[in-house]
Parts: sequence; structure tokens; C-alpha cells
Amino acid sequence: MEKELQPKSAITSESAGHPPITSTVKTNQTRNRKLARFGFLFAFLGLLLFAYFVRRAGVSQIIFGIRRLGVGFLLILGISAIRQVARSLAWMRCFEAPHGLRFRDAFGARVMGDALGNIVPLASVAVSEPSKAAFVTNRVPLLVSFSALALENIFYSLSVAIFIFFGTVTLLLAFPLKPALRYASFATLAVTILIVPLGYLVIRREWKFLSRSILILHGRGVGRTWTEKAIPRARTLEDRVYGFYKRNSNRLLGILALEMCFHLAGVLEIYTTLWFISDILAPTLLTAFILESVNRVINIVFKFIPFRLGVDEAGTGMLAKALGFTQAIGAALAIVRKGRDLFWTAIGVALMVRRGLSLKNLGQQAQVDIAEATLKGKAAQSAGDAG
Repeated sequence: MEKELQPKSAITSESAGHPPITSTVKTNQTRNRKLARFGFLFAFLGLLLFAYFVRRAGVSQIIFGIRRLGVGFLLILGISAIRQVARSLAWMRCFEAPHGLRFRDAFGARVMGDALGNIVPLASVAVSEPSKAAFVTNRVPLLVSFSALALENIFYSLSVAIFIFFGTVTLLLAFPLKPALRYASFATLAVTILIVPLGYLVIRREWKFLSRSILILHGRGVGRTWTEKAIPRARTLEDRVYGFYKRNSNRLLGILALEMCFHLAGVLEIYTTLWFISDILAPTLLTAFILESVNRVINIVFKFIPFRLGVDEAGTGMLAKALGFTQAIGAALAIVRKGRDLFWTAIGVALMVRRGLSLKNLGQQAQVDIAEATLKGKAAQSAGDAG
């Protein structure tokens, strides 16, 4: 029987004489409530933007394109499942013996965590990612699963930068662009050129810039309460990342290949969608590749807007027009993506309900577990310093 996540740890910890855990949870809950208010505001603004660009692109044309997709939407869902599988497998390969994770546990945790990220967009960093690790605490310790998840996200970020770089270069070389789109492409290209080699140097030379940066802030009295909690977390994360790199160099290319499969499945998904909905121009893998790379940029920049309402329709519509399609086809493509996201969000919520979880209890438990893991890390570090 699977272990259910309940917020009783907070009560246990407090009664055991560990008030810092309860204090941390209350602080995080207050912060998440504030973020949620902004989330509702951005959701409302996104909805207005969505309505504007859908009307501008042509409601009847968009509906016509979506109707052309028909049962092809089932094929889109099947291709999108490949993306979930790829990242789940990548996460599994980031664990080190004696710890490991079964595929069904990794897959379920990813789907449920992503569902939380869609439902609570601005609090996704504070709730969604930790919750993925909290979902599998009945299989592996929280600190282990969280570190493996952080590693997987690093590989994913690297793959995103590489994918966006080549997609942007292809766009600039293959199509004539309006000045605004050309300048945005050059800016994106500049950012990726900086990120990829910098990330490689940080891991290769084991620069502990995260913990040192937080330590400098702590020494200067900036956010002392936050930095005191963050320093041991940053050190633990850095040690595990660099340790994994040293001990498992033979896994690195395999993990990166799985992350690239995520993007290639996205290209196939867009190609298939356009094949159904476009009635003026046959799609190519090249145009699908460019559209998916720009979609990655939109996902990163506008993650704070629920389901990227409005901005996805605007960005995809403009780019689709530059590639020879119409704005209506681009908007229809973005709406089909939202349908796919809604499907997986519903699956994630159903899995949470099946476990008897609520969003409130889940967020509390994830914060309690991380607070407990941090206190254990501090205790271990103190013991080591004393020794």
C-alpha cells in the first residue's frame, strides 16, 4: 500500500522540540499565498490577451483548424506521452546505488508535479518541483530524490539551451524575418551562447558559486534568515551534482540523449498537428523544429502565466505567419497544446485524488519534508565540524 502524504509531520516535529520546521512551513505558506494572488492576476490578464489574439487571428478559422484535427488529437496525446516517458527515464538515471526509482513511480510523480505547476503557476518552483520528490518518499529518501531531480533539471536546462540555439540559428538562416522578430532571435541566440559554455565550465571546474554567493549575502546581512537556511541546501546540492559527475561520467550522454528525445517528440507533435490543421501549406520537419524551439522560449519566459494564456497564441501566431502559415493556424496550434496540457493536468489531479491528497496537504508536506531534511543536513555538518 502506498504511503499517503499528510501534513502531520509538522505537528510531530513541533512536539519533538523542532520549532524551526513549523516556522519554515508557515513562512513558505505565507509566501505561496502571496504568489497565488499574483497568479490569479496574471491568469486574468492572460485570459484577456488570449481573447484578443484569438479574435484577431479569426475565431472561425481557428475552430475550422481544430475541427480538422479531430481524432488526430489522440495521436497528439500519444506523442506527448513520449515526452513524459523520456524525462521520467532521465530522472531515474540520476539516482545512485543503493537508491533507485521504478518507472511507474517516476512517471506518476512527474505528471502530478507538473499538474501542480499548471494549477499554481507562480508557486510552481516552491511547490511543484519539491512535490515530485515528496511523491516518492515511500521509495527513496526525500533528499536523495530531490537531488536526483535537481540533476535531471540541470541536464534538461542544458538540452533546452542547445535546442533553442540550433532552432534560432535555423530560423535566422532559413527565413526572412521582420526587424522585431530578428532582434528577438539575436537576443535569444546571445543568451544561449553564454549559458551553454558557462554551464559546462561550472560543472567541469566544480565552481561552488551557489553556496558562495549565498554565503556572501549572509555575511553582508542580506536576508539572514533565508540565507542561513539556504547555505546547507546549496552545499548539499553542489556536492551531489559534482559527485554524480565524477562517479557517473558514463551516464551523462545517455541522460542528455533522453532529454533531447523530449524535444524531438515535441517536434514530431507539432509536425503532426500542422499536418492535420493546415490547409494552405504542408508542414516540414524544419518548420516544426523552429516552432518547437520558439515554444521552449515561450515556456521559459512566460512560465508565470497559467498555460501561457495569450502569449502562446500571440508568439506562435506571429512565427507561423513568418514561416508561411497564417496566424489562425499558429493560434490553433497553441490551443491544441493547451488541450494536451489540460489532459495531463487532469491525469495528474486524478492520480493525486486517488492517493487521497489535496493541494493544501501536499504543499504543506513537501515543505515539512524539505525543512526536516535541511535540519538533518545542518546537524550532520555540525557533527562533521566538531569532529
